[in-house]
Amino acid sequence: MKHNLLAYLLIVLVTAVSVPALAGDYVIGEGDGLDVSVWGVKDLNVSVKVRPDGKITIPGLGDVKASGFVPKDLQVDIAKRLKELVKNPIVTVTVKEITNSKVYIFGGGVPSGIFDLNRRTTLLQLLCMIGHNPPPASTTGTAASGPPRAADYRKAYVLRNGKRVKEDFYKLYVTGDTNDDFMIESNDSIFIPPLVDRNVYVLGAVNAPKAIEYRDGMTVMEAILESGGFTKFAKQNDTVIHRKDGSRDLMLEVRAKDLVNDGDLGQNLKLKAGDYIIVKEGMF
Repeated sequence: MKHNLLAYLLIVLVTAVSVPALAGDYVIGEGDGLDVSVWGVKDLNVSVKVRPDGKITIPGLGDVKASGFVPKDLQVDIAKRLKELVKNPIVTVTVKEITNSKVYIFGGGVPSGIFDLNRRTTLLQLLCMIGHNPPPASTTGTAASGPPRAADYRKAYVLRNGKRVKEDFYKLYVTGDTNDDFMIESNDSIFIPPLVDRNVYVLGAVNAPKAIEYRDGMTVMEAILESGGFTKFAKQNDTVIHRKDGSRDLMLEVRAKDLVNDGDLGQNLKLKAGDYIIVKEGMF
């Protein structure tokens, strides 16, 4: 009884000081370093690295598959195999070195890189680490050079085993909706494209034609007012929004005079980044 209690306490202690306690549900992979110990049988204690074939070598057992197991399940598997050699074997598997768990960032919206995932990490936590800065020193891989860029979080996604498992990070990262957070797993690929054009452009019969930095929810009338409003020669009902939609060129007509004079709010269209607003001019 005393022997079993002491063994139990040792296992708890070893687990508590192992590489991040995430190891409880961490999935072992190729390249990871493991300490395997069998209580009371010194000759069976080994420090091993998981080979590219996913296996490790245990004295008395030979090759044992380790990749794909969480430590507690690998302990059970090894203990079962050792029953022919050791009576009631008590096995401890400790992850001492994590080299397999990585996340891949690409797309051009933020600097590309490979991040070591050495603890439980959510999408929000990872995005906060990435920001508009190069990956931290812990990353393996090289950050893209150049000035900070704008990321299109609406078109971003997480790719897992070839499938998109999470799309559109805008609510999470820009508006702060943490209910939209998501747990990242080893070997996930995160695609974040650049925001191609951050401006809307107001041209034609306005007092101060200009490019305006796009804001979420911006309307055509807001953009016109920021451009000094209509000139006295503006044909307000001849206002047009030119928009690129993939390979299509769209032309959206706006009867701005009806909006201003009659309160027709249906004419106050919401803009998208890259829109061109043209106010035509006429003498009458």
